[in-house]
Amino acid sequence: MKKDVKKVYLYPLWLRIWHWTNATLYLILIITGFSMHFSSVQHPFIPFRTARIIHNVSGVLLVFMYLDFLINNLFSWNGKYYVIRFKGLLNRIYLQTRYYLFGIFKGEPHPFESDEKSKFNPLQQLTYVTIMFVFMPILLVSGLMLLFPEYAPKTIFGVGGLWPVAMTHYTVAYFLTLFTVGHIYLGTTGHTLTSNYKTMITGYHIIVHEEPTTEDRKNEK
Repeated sequence: MKKDVKKVYLYPLWLRIWHWTNATLYLILIITGFSMHFSSVQHPFIPFRTARIIHNVSGVLLVFMYLDFLINNLFSWNGKYYVIRFKGLLNRIYLQTRYYLFGIFKGEPHPFESDEKSKFNPLQQLTYVTIMFVFMPILLVSGLMLLFPEYAPKTIFGVGGLWPVAMTHYTVAYFLTLFTVGHIYLGTTGHTLTSNYKTMITGYHIIVHEEPTTEDRKNEK
């Protein structure tokens, strides 16, 4: 097989800085949140007061990072990658799902290679749109309500107090934690185990096309 390798600049500097800062803050929030809710009083993973301060500061910083994400995507070419094309979407989802379940283990080529026109595969795009424009706002708004309870509604769906806010915050945080685990795993499914991680450091995505040589065609016959 003859390999045609092409480098495409898909991740500008601001996006890479946002990505790694956002990831660091969210990992800190997971650790401190877990410590506050599940460690014992006698043997805390992190002292409660320390964990609460770190959690609150990281949460506020995450709000600013989210605003940075929205503004940069609104005024840069990167925002176009979050616009969903609904025509043929179900078929594209099927092809990508089949690849993740079967094709990836057989060494089949990726059905939707990242390039300048489409950075995300169909499942990535749907997931990222849902995470960034639905779950993240809910997580951040509910977190701010817990941090500043005087600004929270007196009742939500007829239920008083901060209980529904807290349950919403914990539930969304749980699903986003599962997403983080899956995201880390899928980061290893590039052309090599580390190629996708290198992309988020350099900004360049490596596209590898394998074309059969004359000898390969003869062997197939």
